[in-house]
Amino acid sequence: MNASRYLAIIFAIVVLLGMNGTAQGEKKVLFFQTDWGRTGTMDEFCERTKAAGYDGIEVWLPSTEEEQKELMDALRKHGLLVGFLNGTNKSMPFEESLKAYENHLEKLVALSPMYINCHTGSDFYTFEQNKAFIDVANTISKEYHIPVYHETHRGRFSFNLPDTKNYLSEIPELIMNLDISHWMVVHESLLENNGEDLKEVISRSGHLHARVGHAEGPQVNDPQAPEWKLAVERHLDIWEEVILNRWKKKDTFTITTEFGPPTYMPTLPYTKVPVSDQWQANLYMMEIIKERLGLR
Repeated sequence: MNASRYLAIIFAIVVLLGMNGTAQGEKKVLFFQTDWGRTGTMDEFCERTKAAGYDGIEVWLPSTEEEQKELMDALRKHGLLVGFLNGTNKSMPFEESLKAYENHLEKLVALSPMYINCHTGSDFYTFEQNKAFIDVANTISKEYHIPVYHETHRGRFSFNLPDTKNYLSEIPELIMNLDISHWMVVHESLLENNGEDLKEVISRSGHLHARVGHAEGPQVNDPQAPEWKLAVERHLDIWEEVILNRWKKKDTFTITTEFGPPTYMPTLPYTKVPVSDQWQANLYMMEIIKERLGLR
């Protein structure tokens, strides 16, 4: 049995184990921890993630079979689900990049992840070029019955709210991963006066990246600091609306806590010491979302 087939079987087992015991009709949120900034082994990371109360991890598929096996073993050992990342390589010519994007998606769906989150297209591509990436992803998602989400992200087709609305209007199958922290800085506001503009985005979002941004940046230095209370509450309001809307259609919703490491996490000058703790920030995100939704 080749490594890819073995991985697929194991991931399918992990998904079934992770979903076991969920009563039909019960509203549920599955929390995924980002491995962005991970130090140490995958096994150590998964052990810590499981102990913290997460249901899974979000990760780029490692490039080597050895690393893929390490990932598979750690997921199986600790009973964690997996969400994979995929992205458009903007350094390649368009046609080559599109083919690479499609090929990698095919490889990922064969491993039966819970979902795939994509950094899709480019802010310098035309509408039709970006649509080609979205169409490929949607076709594969439909064929394999695995959600493929397109993240709201700077530098991608979805780098701002007005353009994203156009894509949603023209592509009915497009489902977003809403990381609204990107838009807070792009639009230099908490989007307090854009409720109507956000309605379609909220209704078409199937996954969330729980990171708090602000008008001057995509990540506050510490979400527990009182000076960021308004920003945190604004994000929570939007996230809650997304989740409640999605629960009308599906019983299970997925969230990745995605505060990033230095230097995405602000650092002190010269020493580059992070001003707060990434792990604790992500745990806090999970805790306050559970509290908001009454999931404790």
